[in-house]
Amino acid sequence: MFIDTNVLVNSRFVEAPHHSPARAELERVLRSSEPMRISRQVVREYLSVVTRPQVWSGAVTREDALDDADRLISNFEVLEDGPPVTELLIALCREVPVGGRQVHEANIVATMLAHGERRLLTFNTADFRRYGDRIELVPGNHG
Repeated sequence: MFIDTNVLVNSRFVEAPHHSPARAELERVLRSSEPMRISRQVVREYLSVVTRPQVWSGAVTREDALDDADRLISNFEVLEDGPPVTELLIALCREVPVGGRQVHEANIVATMLAHGERRLLTFNTADFRRYGDRIELVPGNHG
């Protein structure tokens, strides 16, 4: 299962709006022995988000964020982003009307598809629904 950045961020901060469900979902996936996958894009997004203040929390230190990144890379299967992902991204953007920040979600979908992954754990189901039957959304709160 591919783990979206928002699940990791919510699990990191006790003050985050979805902290408890994020922790519970990650623990559930871990117990299921299903591979937990991320991409280098997710690592970059995570670093970007946790090192700036949020409305519900302050930022973590750069060192803590980098330690988190090391743990993510060690504990998750990292799906690489290369030429096949770029080709799929361009094809997706031709088929699904996206632009601006939505390209980041399209790249996650392209990464998943390039690696044969169809399941996405996210709290951001609204932005991923546009990919229809290409992926299966696993809502972060089962709802």
